[in-house]
Amino acid sequence: MELGIGMFGDLSFDQTTGKYRDAGVKIREILEQVKVMDEVGIDVFAMGEHHRPDYAVSSPEIVLAAAASITKNIKLASGVTVLSSSEPVKVYEDFSTLDLISDGRAEIFVGRGSFIESFPLYGYSLNDYEQLFDEKLELLLKINSEENVSWSGKLRAPMQNQTVYPRAKNDGKLSIWRAVGGTPQSVLSAAQLGMPLVVAIIGGMPIQFKNLIEFYKQEYQKAGHDVSKMQIAIHSHTFVSDDQNVVDGYFNNYKSQMDRIGASRGWAPYTKAQYDGGRNKDGALFIGSPAEVAGKIEYMKEIFGITRFIGHMDVGDPAHDVMMKSIELFGEKVKPAIQN
Repeated sequence: MELGIGMFGDLSFDQTTGKYRDAGVKIREILEQVKVMDEVGIDVFAMGEHHRPDYAVSSPEIVLAAAASITKNIKLASGVTVLSSSEPVKVYEDFSTLDLISDGRAEIFVGRGSFIESFPLYGYSLNDYEQLFDEKLELLLKINSEENVSWSGKLRAPMQNQTVYPRAKNDGKLSIWRAVGGTPQSVLSAAQLGMPLVVAIIGGMPIQFKNLIEFYKQEYQKAGHDVSKMQIAIHSHTFVSDDQNVVDGYFNNYKSQMDRIGASRGWAPYTKAQYDGGRNKDGALFIGSPAEVAGKIEYMKEIFGITRFIGHMDVGDPAHDVMMKSIELFGEKVKPAIQN
């Protein structure tokens, strides 16, 4: 099973200055952190896309390209590319270029995203929310699998016998995963298309997603795809420390981000009871000692049969040194414990 780390580039808010932390400093820290991930044997790094003041990264492919130049083995993925408000030709061009820079390590996680700021920013109507994604996914997959593309849809100009360059390493084909939040229709689409699946499990109890993942497996097989090539990942909030005081203190980072997002979504303030409940065996927070985190990931492997786990590790913008230690422990203690 592969072990990965995901990030959104969270920026903490300074109540004294009334400003978010400097995005440039954060991005440079992320690059230092990815370098360490590669050194300790983490398999995948996934960089998110957001268009808000509280996140540093709006162009994950740029950060991933920078990471490619300072790493050797780690796979470099978007986590996610908000495909509904992106141009499929440009997405393929960017990631095929990244693939060539990194010698075949680029991946794309496509999804609808958890925020909608990119739609008005790029001039798209939310009335076309579903159709935009479906059309653009169809076109991206066609570009990925065929050199000479002819395609037509309702929301984008057609392509007539055109080729998108440069082509990625593996006969032009990039690894494209479907990232979902739990909608059965999205899972069904991924299964029918034979796409690898990433399920975001960031609240409640992971066991609640078992039927959804079994549904994917059934529909994947029913569609006639090779079961030996099936790939399933989960993406969950993760933080590792061998110091209980650090684990307890991380609640403040986590609460700050949950409350900031929750303020616009009508959520009640995040509580310590929720944090502690999420950290228990049946909860969705993979936060604790290396042994605790490894044990929960093993549990996910048992109940879901996952081939990849991605720990989302920068919620609430923990301090750089604390993040570096968490990454080191994830690679040096959690990963070996899972593999053995």
